[in-house]
Amino acid sequence: DGLKDGQGNPLRYDRVYYVGEQDFYVPRDENGKFKKYDTAGEAYEDQLKVMRTLTPTHIVFNGRVGALTGDGALTSKVGETVLIVHSQANRDSRPHIIGGHGDHVWEQGKFDNPPELDQETWFIPGGTAGAALYTFEQPGVYAYV
Repeated sequence: DGLKDGQGNPLRYDRVYYVGEQDFYVPRDENGKFKKYDTAGEAYEDQLKVMRTLTPTHIVFNGRVGALTGDGALTSKVGETVLIVHSQANRDSRPHIIGGHGDHVWEQGKFDNPPELDQETWFIPGGTAGAALYTFEQPGVYAYV
């Protein structure tokens, strides 16, 4: 039935961007260097040990360092409305747009619930996804952090 504001009016958007925030747990050898394995199965036991520490060795967006910069940057035109869907596997996250805000925000991705309005920062608990709708009204660089 589409996205709705708090009064049941339809909300439109021109594009959707997905931002996945992932934690990786890569085992290290006795010299502190990251280990390499021929298959994922060979790494299983060592990875479990690292994961049990709850301290990731890497935290990245969309699977790798730099995935959302340079050629991978999320772009839009002035006047476009963008829906940003943000997921976080394990840790709490507080995304926000430097130079903008979330016009309509669904912090825990429950689109049937009325959205929060004009949020500077929103909260994505670990293990959930949320979304923010924003219309770019001025040209410029908007950092999503």
